[in-house]
Amino acid sequence: MKSSKTILELKSLGKNFDKNFEVIKNINLKVNKGEFVCFIGPSGCGKTVLLYTIAGFLQPSSGKILVKGKKVNSIGLDRIMVFQDHMLFPWKTVYENILFGLFNSKLGKKDQATLAKSYLDLVDLSKFKDWPIHKLSGGMKQRVAFARALILNPEILLMDEPFSSLDSIARRQLRKSLIKIWQKTHKTILFVTHSINEAIYMADTIYIMSSRPTSIKKSYTIKLPRPRDMSDPRYTKILKQVEDDVQTEFNLGKNILEQQMNIKDMLNKR
Repeated sequence: MKSSKTILELKSLGKNFDKNFEVIKNINLKVNKGEFVCFIGPSGCGKTVLLYTIAGFLQPSSGKILVKGKKVNSIGLDRIMVFQDHMLFPWKTVYENILFGLFNSKLGKKDQATLAKSYLDLVDLSKFKDWPIHKLSGGMKQRVAFARALILNPEILLMDEPFSSLDSIARRQLRKSLIKIWQKTHKTILFVTHSINEAIYMADTIYIMSSRPTSIKKSYTIKLPRPRDMSDPRYTKILKQVEDDVQTEFNLGKNILEQQMNIKDMLNKR
């Protein structure tokens, strides 16, 4: 699926919100075209900030972001974001929401309609074309969000915990749907999740992120065949390894927070 050609490179990437609040620290990373990458780490470590910085919503404080070898500093149609909240227009239909992705397109109406129909088919929502958004399930809404992002034909799809609000059954169905979509479109995907199972099921590469300021602590290349079987002993072995690494980072982050609180209490008592 993935190519050996690098599509995204982060060079010594850092992000501060002020002098005393460092969120991202010295991240160096290469992502190949068509690769499915998952980021896992403690809550609040900076995973979402990393995606926002790659997307161009936030400016790096240091380092560089390169897409196909060219430095980027702002938003662009080559990097499209899918958020936790699907951010659809409730007053529009499924079709109209997907078509909205082309609002600034130079394509004629006929070509836009043909393209929208093809993405409706891709996410298996053709039968719900004229349904208002409020009648859809959470999983169906996210599939609409996928289609609206994909219709722009981005080089990179950035996904910030898009399954987090779904129940376990919908979540399982949607990750299977996403893998099928990815295999058909060959898009490069960067996916933030708190679910280790989810990451192992979907990813080519998993990056374990440290507590804030976040950096890459460890990476896993997942070579299991697809579709992946969670009962496979190789799967459960990787699961245990990743769980141990994530727990180590969680404990470290908890200890750092406790130390900071103790220091603050001592200063307040002076």
